[in-house]
Amino acid sequence: MLQTLTERLFDDGDRSDLDPFAIFEEWFALAREAEPNDPHAMALATADAEGMPDVRMVLLNARDERGFCFFTNFESAKGQQLLANPKAAMVMHWKSLRRQVRMRGPVEHVSAAEADAYFATRHKNSRIASATSKQSRPVASRAQMLDEVESLTKQIGTGEAPRPVHWSGFRIVPTSIEFWKDGEFRLHDRVRFTRDGGGWTSTRLYP
Repeated sequence: MLQTLTERLFDDGDRSDLDPFAIFEEWFALAREAEPNDPHAMALATADAEGMPDVRMVLLNARDERGFCFFTNFESAKGQQLLANPKAAMVMHWKSLRRQVRMRGPVEHVSAAEADAYFATRHKNSRIASATSKQSRPVASRAQMLDEVESLTKQIGTGEAPRPVHWSGFRIVPTSIEFWKDGEFRLHDRVRFTRDGGGWTSTRLYP
């Protein structure tokens, strides 16, 4: 019987031909079936100009062989941190599966076409909310926020809500990807892939 990618990942055999992106897809498919809410949620870590770390939950909205993408207001705290220091780390923890994936690496901007394409998939009300939000900055009250949303909604009417110029996406281009699976008595399985030129090398880690 053919082994799954996960079985090969942890059996300590030859992993030289394993692709961490393919393993991620196997795990993510399981998470989409098992997780009751937001299987694409991830904790994103950045650092400010003084090196103080910051972390928050965001959604993994796109991915391909180049990396893992999320979208945000570039004028937000995380947007400003990433523009000044384009490096990030992320972790996705699927409690129902007792598994997690960690990765880190440099960050690049997605193209305007990619940002437009994702923005168009969002509900119109969400697009309006994104356009009015001065993310991470103080607001006097919830009422003010709702008034601004109502004002733009009336202004747009039946028209489309265009993507604001300050709203786009970042792509984490991982230099390392680690897969963690829960084990009995805290003897967890951990394998880390590290980018090596055009390929990857893998190492089993102590829990």
